[in-house]
Amino acid sequence: MKRFTRHPYQACPPRSTPAVVKRIADSTVRRLSAYLRFLEESARRGVTTISSDELAKRGGTTSAQVRKDLSFFGSFGKRGLGYAVDELTESLRDILGLGRQWSVIIVGAGKIGTALAQYEGFKRRGFLVTAVYDRDPQKVGQVVSVTGEQHTVRDIAQIERDVLRDKPDIAVLTVPGEDAQGLVDRLVRSGIRAILNFAPVQLRVPNDVALRSVNMAMELEGLSFALSNRSGSGLGGDR
Repeated sequence: MKRFTRHPYQACPPRSTPAVVKRIADSTVRRLSAYLRFLEESARRGVTTISSDELAKRGGTTSAQVRKDLSFFGSFGKRGLGYAVDELTESLRDILGLGRQWSVIIVGAGKIGTALAQYEGFKRRGFLVTAVYDRDPQKVGQVVSVTGEQHTVRDIAQIERDVLRDKPDIAVLTVPGEDAQGLVDRLVRSGIRAILNFAPVQLRVPNDVALRSVNMAMELEGLSFALSNRSGSGLGGDR
């Protein structure tokens, strides 16, 4: 199997290291994540090589798109032989920034926030929840289980001080919509450069801050649209 060559690339460089990275579409990154999960499942089944057609089926795309997605980061595999599962898995983990651990704080200790804090999958992927915050006096000081460890919910009033001291990499926002923008502004001023937002609002951040929003109402509307238009239209997944 031919060893791949990979262009220097850092999916999410440390905030102290200035770097110029390629602009990669969010849809491409989502497909890379899907490819990685399929590769890991294949490795557990003892599969050693895999084709672009097989990856395409898992990614909901075409083999040509798989090859294009990978080509942004170098040359992988060999025509007619496919990809070495272990090598491509290692490369995708590196591309997606999973070769290290990331410190995550959760802002909002409601039902969504506490459920996310307890999700074991984050820790397995290298995302360590290091703190949980809330402004509700009835929640501040409570002990919550965070991937097998006990954490005391901190007062959101101290978040700037904590961020400056602990330097977390990612903030997860699970607060009411009316509170979200003000908290984002505070987090950004404190040095946070990556935010996952669950609040049902459109947030504004500087160009150097990575923002991903999960709007569950919009996702359900997408499903209701699909269900309402199933009459042989061939509607499928996101491309």
